[in-house]
Amino acid sequence: MAAKALSFDVGDYVVYPKHGVGRVIELQKSEIAGMQLELYVLRFEKEKMTLRVPTNKAESVGMRKLSSDKTLREALETLKGKPKVKRTMWSRRAQEYEAKINSGDLVSIAEVVRDLFRADDQPEQSYSERQIFEAAASRLARELAAMEETDEPAALEKILDILRKAAAIHNKDKVPA
Repeated sequence: MAAKALSFDVGDYVVYPKHGVGRVIELQKSEIAGMQLELYVLRFEKEKMTLRVPTNKAESVGMRKLSSDKTLREALETLKGKPKVKRTMWSRRAQEYEAKINSGDLVSIAEVVRDLFRADDQPEQSYSERQIFEAAASRLARELAAMEETDEPAALEKILDILRKAAAIHNKDKVPA
């Protein structure tokens, strides 16, 4: 029953937690170590990578269909929130951010994007902060683009626009009256 709950068709966009949005380009049957396996062949255009996932392992590795509209709205709403800045060491925060990005959960990825965003009038990010921000923003933009049938740059601009507007609101709060 669990195997049937998660089935993808050729042409479907899917989210693989460690790699983001890919597309099922073929269903393959292969014999590996004397066992017959049915495989999803996924193509990740941005990374120019092809991945083969056994159909019976798709659920356990966290592969999923694109998020629902409700989850997308929740993620975009998360971007509007006030950034949460933790005072822990950067290496610890970086690990937490990476874990959220690799979870494949759209709202968690949106939290990373929100927390690491810097408006033009804010202090610049370190190189590693910028890398993690760009990875998270790209992951979010690719899923948004696939859901709204647009391209990644347009989706990224929509995300940055939401972040800029939110930053303008949150930064007003800091100015003494």
